[in-house]
Amino acid sequence: MEKFFSADFWSDLLQTLGRWAFTELPGIIIITVGLFIVLRFISFAMKRFKKMLIHRAENDDSTDIAESTKRINTLIDIIRATVKISIVTVYFIMLLSKFSIDVAPLLASAGILGLAIGFGAQELVRDYISGFFMLLENQVRVGDVAIINGTGGAVERIELRTITLRDLSGVVHIFQNGKISSLSNMTKDWSAMVFDIGVAYKENVEEVIKVIEQVAGEMESEDPYKANILEPIEVMGLDKFGDSAVVIKARFKTKAGQQWTVGREYRKRLKVAFDAKNIEIPFPHTTIYWGDQIDPLKLTMNNEEKAK
Repeated sequence: MEKFFSADFWSDLLQTLGRWAFTELPGIIIITVGLFIVLRFISFAMKRFKKMLIHRAENDDSTDIAESTKRINTLIDIIRATVKISIVTVYFIMLLSKFSIDVAPLLASAGILGLAIGFGAQELVRDYISGFFMLLENQVRVGDVAIINGTGGAVERIELRTITLRDLSGVVHIFQNGKISSLSNMTKDWSAMVFDIGVAYKENVEEVIKVIEQVAGEMESEDPYKANILEPIEVMGLDKFGDSAVVIKARFKTKAGQQWTVGREYRKRLKVAFDAKNIEIPFPHTTIYWGDQIDPLKLTMNNEEKAK
């Protein structure tokens, strides 16, 4: 302990630090500044590359701009994160060499450690591989509405290990890519809204279908719905006999993600049209019987009772 209080010790230490600062510190400053410059350049290059891809998609008439933008955003985010991690790793290796730390044994140890972790972290490896193929096959993109393992929501984030959904209530759900057993993309390329329209048995089915097509035709020619409806309504006909209604099935083909907006507006207009033409939309009725041989109970009121 006495040497820490000697003048020679502190003199040698200061001389050593001075020599190190004179020889190594400029290099550390240079690679640190270089790191920030490279990171800024990557961000700038990614933004330019993204704009170029979107511009190219806009000029391609055979490409859906919204769908292409989703895929471009997803891939650019993954590429940017991967490149940044690689550059920061190289920076720390160079920084260690400036402190006279031999990185070769560290890299060898990291390789052995990575192999050991690989055997113990098979689930993590599976997540990354699943995420890679999910992106490669363009199964889902940021901005899509998907159902994953029975949970639906908007895709907020896609990473190689996890995918993040936010449902209609605002709850965030995070899934490991390797544990996704079912994925249903509700907004891939195009979407559809299916209608099960129930009317009373007494109604003329042909007349009801005409009203359904008429209301759809009016909507297809109006802004902003005509831009979101890809094809005229497809009326599939009488689909089934229900307990109190005959059900007519129809479908609108829409742009991806617009099926709910189109569906809500169409149902509202169809209800107004049915009311105007006195087409009954049935609801459950109850009939009371007093036995097999007795007629149904009928309630009547005389004029005096009505006045009361």
